[in-house]
Amino acid sequence: MVTIFNTQETLLPALADFIVTRSIEAIARQGEFTIALSGGSSPKNLYELLASDHYRNKVEWPKVYFFFGDERYVPLDHPDSNFLMAKKALFTPLGISNDHIFAVDTILRPDESAQLYEQAIRDHFSHRPCSFDFILLGLGDNSHTASLFPHTSVLHEQTALVKALFVEEVEMYRVTFTAPLINLAHTIVFLVYGAAKAEAVHHVLEDSLDIEEYPAQLVRPGKGELYWYLDEAAAKKIKTGDGSGSIQP
Repeated sequence: MVTIFNTQETLLPALADFIVTRSIEAIARQGEFTIALSGGSSPKNLYELLASDHYRNKVEWPKVYFFFGDERYVPLDHPDSNFLMAKKALFTPLGISNDHIFAVDTILRPDESAQLYEQAIRDHFSHRPCSFDFILLGLGDNSHTASLFPHTSVLHEQTALVKALFVEEVEMYRVTFTAPLINLAHTIVFLVYGAAKAEAVHHVLEDSLDIEEYPAQLVRPGKGELYWYLDEAAAKKIKTGDGSGSIQP
């Protein structure tokens, strides 16, 4: 489902409300809510909103477990770290316990880091399928999501849940969820706003399937639900992007 909002200011509270609702449902069903966070600039404002006085008491945070859909291979205190951004915007303001935060260990070699993170995920879910309650994704200008970049070998991964890769485009190692793990989730949400993302949104939603060029097309949950939360600027190049609200692509 695609939902288009007039502005970022109306989009973010709607998505925050959706996260609150899904957390309540998951906690009632199984006693916990597992969420994989996205990095980058777009979700920072969402995290700050969730930590605000208006939302902080709407979620049972002690029953929430946080993971990361991908991480840049930098120290956890580096300005480019997805963990550091989430820590400042969400974890510290809410007083989240460290044992509820699953950060990627970037001290190890990239491959070891990915293997350790996959094992941490498997250990958390124990004998259950590794199916996150909620995965938040962004979208790059080049149609990548998480660290599934165009023309990289990870796009064809079928077995591993987490992989490390060197992304020549950004000259950096990344550790990322693979498409098979993402597609196991109960709820997946793309958060995309701004005119700079309009071309990528068009390619992913309306062009023919071409995962090498548009990796975000890999996100096709098996039994879960997929949502796109867009503002008018990001939706301006899709045929359904008339700003009128919710539509089915």
